[in-house]
Amino acid sequence: MEENNPSVHLRAMEPEDIDAIYQWENDPSIWVYGTAHQPFSKAALQRFIDNDSGNDIHTSRQIRLMADTDGIGAIGCIDLYDFDPYNRRAAVGILTDSRLRNQGYGSAMLKAVELFAAEHLNIHQLYCDIASNNTISIHLFKRQGYTLCGTLKEWIWDNDKWIDALSFQKIIK
Repeated sequence: MEENNPSVHLRAMEPEDIDAIYQWENDPSIWVYGTAHQPFSKAALQRFIDNDSGNDIHTSRQIRLMADTDGIGAIGCIDLYDFDPYNRRAAVGILTDSRLRNQGYGSAMLKAVELFAAEHLNIHQLYCDIASNNTISIHLFKRQGYTLCGTLKEWIWDNDKWIDALSFQKIIK
């Protein structure tokens, strides 16, 4: 269970984030929870950072924000994707560095992105789909006030078995 209440701030990706992003994106233990299922080269990730730096969420319908905290630097990242400006909603994905999990950073990151989404993007609600066996993420989102609103049966293929996905949403504004 997360114990402290750290302060985090969100920012755009920078070239110096390449090592952290390389480590996170190439961790096969988390591939089942995202859309990437293969390793990435540093060159490919550098192109992603370079191309994303000028991205406009209204054009690309997505944005990746890095989460920083004083004294540590980049602690994770948050993605807003499937942005729908008409219905004022977006999907949210979160990754906290594995060495910093269960220390309050995930909660602080979600609070920060909710504030950013409400104040700067005029988003009304955030939602996510979480693998039913990802208990850490399920507990994180429930603690932050996200409501379970459905189950997607056999939604995620994990090498040799199907896993349900749980859909959560939160009205933020």
